[in-house]
Amino acid sequence: MNMKYKNLEELIAVIAKLRAPDGCPWDREQTHSSLRPNMIEEAYEAVDAIDDNDMAHLREELGDVLLQVVLHSQIASENGDFTIEDVAKELKEKLIHRHPHVFGSAKIDTADDVKDAWDKLKAEEKTERKSAMDGISRCQAALISAQKISKKAVKTGFEWPSEESLYECIMSEFDEFKQAKTEGDKVHMEEEFGDILFATVNLARWNKIDAEQALLKANKKFEMRFRKMEELAQKPLNEYSFEEFDALWRQAKKELAK
Repeated sequence: MNMKYKNLEELIAVIAKLRAPDGCPWDREQTHSSLRPNMIEEAYEAVDAIDDNDMAHLREELGDVLLQVVLHSQIASENGDFTIEDVAKELKEKLIHRHPHVFGSAKIDTADDVKDAWDKLKAEEKTERKSAMDGISRCQAALISAQKISKKAVKTGFEWPSEESLYECIMSEFDEFKQAKTEGDKVHMEEEFGDILFATVNLARWNKIDAEQALLKANKKFEMRFRKMEELAQKPLNEYSFEEFDALWRQAKKELAK
């Protein structure tokens, strides 16, 4: 055993033991599909720790993410598909291939140049992809998908001529939503509302803002303010008028600003 990675190797052995016939009943019955929600949940919890700059929590959550990687690899190994060693080997080879400026003789100076070179090498590897839209995950968050779709389209030259034209597009989508609502057409309303969201994601991209992170932060900010409202409330919130709610919201905002 390589003592430098003793704990990592022991972790792999622990997972194998949990999956063994005399192991844990819960672990033994897990499949790639049953573990799907866990993979997503653990990744988001790690992101929460990053946002909170909580290193102890991040260490714990990265362990939970690693658990998912090792557990999926163990299941695949039992099925004769691949092993954790195969996963590491493929990743290692990909990283070396996509960093010729580090492991080869290529000269790349800036982070943007590195990204461009990475995309070019990735395209060379993924020869089965024919459309610029290929390679977009069908399971990721809608805002993340919208950002990736937009970026892929831009790389082909499909871009708004100016930021002002993008604002005009967003406003036109609001007008179309209002028209659909006037018609009482729920299907059309949903379609136009989707267009509003997609257009605003492009506004975020134009200004180098991550739309997913922006909304996550807005969610967190709203939750914090609402919790503060609950603390400050002098009666049940469902007894507040709109004007009282507005005043309480402003008070909560002021308290949190302190």
